[in-house]
Amino acid sequence: MTPRQDMTTEPDPTAPGQPAGASDLERAILGEAPELNALDVADATGVTLEEARRLWRALGFPEHGLENAYTDADTEALSTMISAVRADLIDFDLAVNLTRAVGQTMARLADWEVSTLVSRVDELAADPETDEGRTGSALRLIEQIKDPFEDLLIYVWRRHLAAAVARVEALRSDAEDLNTVQLTVGFADIVSFTALSNRLTEERIGDLVELFESRCADVVTTQGGRVIKSIGDSVLFVSEDPMRAYAIAEGIINVVGRDPRMPDIRLGLATGAVVMRLGDVFGPPVNLAARLTAVARRNRIIIDAATAGLLPEDEFETRRLPARPVRGFGLVEPLAVRRT
Repeated sequence: MTPRQDMTTEPDPTAPGQPAGASDLERAILGEAPELNALDVADATGVTLEEARRLWRALGFPEHGLENAYTDADTEALSTMISAVRADLIDFDLAVNLTRAVGQTMARLADWEVSTLVSRVDELAADPETDEGRTGSALRLIEQIKDPFEDLLIYVWRRHLAAAVARVEALRSDAEDLNTVQLTVGFADIVSFTALSNRLTEERIGDLVELFESRCADVVTTQGGRVIKSIGDSVLFVSEDPMRAYAIAEGIINVVGRDPRMPDIRLGLATGAVVMRLGDVFGPPVNLAARLTAVARRNRIIIDAATAGLLPEDEFETRRLPARPVRGFGLVEPLAVRRT
């Protein structure tokens, strides 16, 4: 085993401390104070320090050298994952990948939850009848919401796990490559978002993006599609059925682009083989769908030839646009599409 002294760094005594009240909030959420350092965690779990550090980094957390920054719950979580490795259920690299997936998902969820609840904390703190301040209000809200939200989290994870297993099994029933599936990929993009964000206040642009994402998500799920990710001014989604993908694109235009209070948008659809990994999708159709949004007119849908070939001719009218260079694809002949 590599000497642990060579694999750790001393804590930086000049590092800034936490703001007032942060330690109270952290303890309320975690349920215990951090009293273990990295060596303690490695000893308790029987792994090398480097393995413990890899899993901790995969969760998305910074390393803390020899500071007492870890809890018994951190040790238990690490032991749980390592036990799966020792039982030969998964190997260590797969354990790291799964841990990274959990870390990235939970990090975004936590940021989303906090940004959503912060206004409620301000409302509670401003109540003259409580006189508990921001920290006290946040502690009270956390205490009231953490258990029911944790129950909801487990329930939603189970439901999505069941849906994902069913979806993958259906898509791969005739596939030889278990990582590749045929999907229609959609990309919805807000027009001139940079210029728009320069004109609006930070609060207004945040509200706009939140409304854009929520409306897109509602349309996608209603049509049986799946939102892969939101990137501020754009939403990436997929569907097994090109007709449903078109219905999603059409629906997004109706609830966003046709709303005079919302910005115009562009939609691109491309169909083909994509690789599904860690909740994301990769492959030429993903890139092409994003590139096609630069070709589309405002509140219009542009598709590739593969998608056009799968849409019934008696229900859809397509029109070839002039060929143009598309980065990474050379000359591409996009098609405008509409229902007949």
